[in-house]
Amino acid sequence: MKTAIYGAGAIGTALGAYITKAGQAVDLISRNKAHVGALKEKGARITGTVELIVPVNALTPDELKEKYDIIFLATKQLENKKVVGELIPYLSDGGVVCTLQNGLPELSVAGVIGRDRTFGCAIAWGAEIIEPGVCKLTSEPEALTFGIGAASGKSGGRLDDIAKILELMGEVKIEENFMGARWSKLLVNSAFSGMSAVLGSTFGEAAKDKRSRVVIQKIIKECVDIAKAANIRIEPIQGKDVVKLLDYDNKLKQKISFMIIPLAIKKHAALRASMLQDIEKGKKCEIEAINGVVSDYGKTVGVPTPFNDKTVEIIKGIEAGKYKPSWENLSLYGECF
Repeated sequence: MKTAIYGAGAIGTALGAYITKAGQAVDLISRNKAHVGALKEKGARITGTVELIVPVNALTPDELKEKYDIIFLATKQLENKKVVGELIPYLSDGGVVCTLQNGLPELSVAGVIGRDRTFGCAIAWGAEIIEPGVCKLTSEPEALTFGIGAASGKSGGRLDDIAKILELMGEVKIEENFMGARWSKLLVNSAFSGMSAVLGSTFGEAAKDKRSRVVIQKIIKECVDIAKAANIRIEPIQGKDVVKLLDYDNKLKQKISFMIIPLAIKKHAALRASMLQDIEKGKKCEIEAINGVVSDYGKTVGVPTPFNDKTVEIIKGIEAGKYKPSWENLSLYGECF
């Protein structure tokens, strides 16, 4: 099989390094010419919780010539329809796209190439680019897991092929309830990535502070309530039933949930949201595809989402120059309580 990772930033570079190290050929494709140049010259250097230097095959989109059986899509979702449309000439007859994105990206991808050619992967770990060619893994090695599924709901075929490739990096679970797995990741991203971007902090810092932890807990609760209203069963995260641990319907359970939050994110405490990294680089982030999706879903099932709504509002304000990522932004949530 011919395999590529399109949008090989932090996540894609780390994954590509592991796949290549295991002996499987994969092309790492990025529009960042400096990053591609460094990968070509020095290989991919993965630092942080592991230390690896792996020679990889990297190229820019204008260098594309091959047709691929599997393209892992790791770009930002802002241009999904445009990007997937441009990739069609580089898909083999039976070629498929597997998203490595946050939120619910399979909907936009399937709108271009169809449900049968659309697969998704919920990633339970994080990374960030330190400099061209250098990626920092911010999750512990045992947390390198994947939950995958087919937009069509079918098993076997390309889904098994995708699993075999991802297993070269970490544990893979084929999710029969893939929408439930997506909501597991969406819950984490909306709560912890959202607060990381609002505060300019790591996940661990946001969870440790009692004021921001209250907001995290409220965002999680909104996600759980929406999933219940939509009859979506949220899947466990790395073996832990997040709903059982963090949902609450009385004061005692609420206190227990509050105490558990820092422990629940411990393996990813050093992670900084990709949204925050984008903001720091002066780029538009994926807030609409994360907390914005939660807010939109809430409207369709009649569940209020004041904390997700406010997170979207704050981050849009940061992008507009009205605010900066800061702990002072916590005061903006006052009206939500």
